[in-house]
Amino acid sequence: MKTIIKVAFITRSTLYTVPGGDTVQAVQTALHLGEMGVRADIRLSNEVIAYEDYDLLHFFNLIRPADILYHSKKSKKPFVISTILCDYSEYDKYHRKGVGILFSFLPADTIEYLKTMARCLLGRDHLASMAFVWKGQRKSILEILRKAKMVLPNSESEYKRISQNYLSDVRHLVVPNGINPAIFKNSTFIKKDKQLVICVARVEGIKNQLNLIKALNNTRFKLLLIGSHSASQASYYQQCREMAATNVSFIGHIPQDELVIYYQAAKVHILPSWFETTGLSSVEAAAMGCNIVITDKGDTLEYFGDEAFYADPANPQSILAAVEKASAAPLNERLREKILKKYTWQQAAEQTLKAYQLAYTV
Repeated sequence: MKTIIKVAFITRSTLYTVPGGDTVQAVQTALHLGEMGVRADIRLSNEVIAYEDYDLLHFFNLIRPADILYHSKKSKKPFVISTILCDYSEYDKYHRKGVGILFSFLPADTIEYLKTMARCLLGRDHLASMAFVWKGQRKSILEILRKAKMVLPNSESEYKRISQNYLSDVRHLVVPNGINPAIFKNSTFIKKDKQLVICVARVEGIKNQLNLIKALNNTRFKLLLIGSHSASQASYYQQCREMAATNVSFIGHIPQDELVIYYQAAKVHILPSWFETTGLSSVEAAAMGCNIVITDKGDTLEYFGDEAFYADPANPQSILAAVEKASAAPLNERLREKILKKYTWQQAAEQTLKAYQLAYTV
């Protein structure tokens, strides 16, 4: 079995300028692989990459196949993919406004193709592979999955969606999202504020902050939204600001080590998204002793089961009711212990290295 010692993490070009859960996943996995003797260099998809320096390429975000097509073909190196397969179709079809209403008539892969082309035409991203233009989203993903040594979904639920929507025989190993216990240390000596509700996420339509604001406006709760927005979501962010009552506050993106004080203070963390593969901030918040409110749309049930409070993202009344229950309930020590046992970046790195080794047995 080949020993993997040098890996290139190839990520979206906006990994740092528009940070999200995949930013944390890439950075933390690379860090912990390094501690295990594997050099994992994070490279943006618009960089020139010295492929010969690496034993293996590790791509992130199957939903962005143009980057993977380009680098996998040019490098001729074996590769694996952290799929992070988020399904935007419900939001795109039923909850977008303006020109986005046209998406309600289109298949999910066609919508993603059009969004990719729009980002490139507007100068918000680059188009790595011209072949993507004529192959389209679906054919590009199918080609990538056939050539990948292995896919690394964040849950079995995510893998099932890959299998049902694309290929049923692609090799996989689940690599769960996690937390860094060295950062997220909960103190039982600091009292939780039952009125403080936080939402740590990029401000964008699929995260559903607008309905969250509608739900908690002018209530007894103090809602704190922590996260930045991309250029394409500027109008959505402005809608949120205009909708917010005086009990709603906004903070831009802040580093993980600074998030700790907010997780520590809040009784409730909420992520009422239209879809989540995991909801990384929910995992972090639960590790810090927050009761969490989430959506059941996506793969969240596999992580949280009946240890979370669930809300219908389309219904502000449902969101408010779930927050009320979470605020009144005792803190869930079982969930915190489960996360510390099963969902850490150390465990994710160990699974990732196992996947690298298995990739060479194909």
